[in-house]
Amino acid sequence: MPSHPSSQIETFSNPDPGHDYTIRMRINEFTCLCPRTGQPDFATLLLEYVPDRLCLELKSLKLYIWSFRDRGAFHEAVTSEIIDHLAQSVTPRFMRLTARFNVRGGIRTRIIAERRAPHWRAPEAVVLP
Repeated sequence: MPSHPSSQIETFSNPDPGHDYTIRMRINEFTCLCPRTGQPDFATLLLEYVPDRLCLELKSLKLYIWSFRDRGAFHEAVTSEIIDHLAQSVTPRFMRLTARFNVRGGIRTRIIAERRAPHWRAPEAVVLP
């Protein structure tokens, strides 16, 4: 049975909610349409988050990202929409989405958006010798 794009995000319980850890995902095949020209815009999305009670289910994330393929959206707006929807779905301790759009007209665009829970503080970085 073939899959279809979806705007639904599925989650599952964090298997280790007592500890901070980072989940990093690289989504190489993001596409949306330029709202001015209708031409496709291609991007690599880098998603990083520290889960709280829930984690993102990967197949639903793939189908969610696919749902943007035929939609017109400015780079800034689509990046903000995606991180807002994902953060609302899993209420992470911290989430960062970096959208690296391919060159268009000689301009490469990178949008970085972050969301964090009010109570969460990043642990101090460990520097090893």
